Amino acid sequence: MAEKIYGLIGETLKHSWSVPIHRALGCDSYQLFELKSEELGGFLKENRIGGLNVTIPYKKAVIPYCASIDPYAESIGAVNTLVPDDEGKLHGFNTDALGLSYIARRSGISFREAKVIILGSGGTSLTARAVARTEGAKEIIIVSRSGENNYENISHHADADILINTTPVGMYPHNGECLVDLKAFSALRGVLDVVYNPARTALLLQAEGLGIPHSDGLPMLVAQAVAAEEKFFDRKIEDSEIERITAMLRRDMTNIVLIGMPGSGKSTIGAKLAAKTGREMIDIDAEIVKSAGCSIPEIFSRSGEAEFRKLESEEVRKAGKETGKIIMTGGGVVTRAENYAPLHQNGRIYQLERDLSKLPIDGRPISQKTSAEELYQKRAPLYQTFRDVWIDNNSSINRTVEMIWRDFNENTGN
Repeated sequence: MAEKIYGLIGETLKHSWSVPIHRALGCDSYQLFELKSEELGGFLKENRIGGLNVTIPYKKAVIPYCASIDPYAESIGAVNTLVPDDEGKLHGFNTDALGLSYIARRSGISFREAKVIILGSGGTSLTARAVARTEGAKEIIIVSRSGENNYENISHHADADILINTTPVGMYPHNGECLVDLKAFSALRGVLDVVYNPARTALLLQAEGLGIPHSDGLPMLVAQAVAAEEKFFDRKIEDSEIERITAMLRRDMTNIVLIGMPGSGKSTIGAKLAAKTGREMIDIDAEIVKSAGCSIPEIFSRSGEAEFRKLESEEVRKAGKETGKIIMTGGGVVTRAENYAPLHQNGRIYQLERDLSKLPIDGRPISQKTSAEELYQKRAPLYQTFRDVWIDNNSSINRTVEMIWRDFNENTGN
């Protein structure tokens, strides 16, 4: 008997996380099928299909090939999961809705009697509408660039309880972009963003800063895949599997960011962590030297500290967009508040601290002008603002590396 086909169909799939998710669930044969529109019909008539996920641009196009579609898929007008029956007839489901419902529930966000603002009017917006309606929202407002409710008059809905971003705004590589200012919504008790790269979009960084319950789209991505897997193999999968796989992916995607005083050991510890983990290193100072074409002392001598800090912020923005890296920063990166969001959006930030008497000053323009004690007094509150974790780097290098790696594995992925 021919082996069954399991996988994801779409047009462009190079950034998909579906393979590692489904293989982590035990579907070892799961693969990606990039199809041109003229290939879709022939592929769906393949009699070896065991189960398929569907993504852009075929979520509507597959509907005519389905013998039936579930109520969610019908109300949304899109199918993202195809499962054959014993006769080989395909049945369509929409598990995106289950994924969105999961991240709301996981974050403690209830739609019951809520006024919900949904940013965007595309396919994912239809999913969000279906979930909000099914789970008891009292009012649903769709905001788009040119609709009746748009970004010019969104202030009319400042009393909204929940806001959901279903647009790609803020998604890599356009990190930092945001459609709204959450401070305008005084009643907000939940923010959901379907984007999962970066982990913290500009929208979610606002929510975090305001203490509003929130979630990115990564647990949604995993939850909808788990729901599809249940339909593929007619089995129940516990929510703990969603959490396990989300944590696994989160650890893979999260950067380890090192901050601290000049000479506190960031480069040394970063290199050791890279050797231990196989992760790529990004040394912000080294990137500045490459882009400027001269040494850091020369930059200070020619253009002063302000120009150096400008170059530093540019390199921080570039590095912060990356995932799964080890990023070593310069000692003064914390002197510009604007550097926090790029480092935090995909990173867990570790402050390394060594006794001031152990800090070298050779080749460090700021350290040569200002005593370590004076510099530390100015920067200590800034390091505290930036950091997630404080690490004592006064003992052996290996011990410091182990402390960081243990903390990272225990606390990244929540």
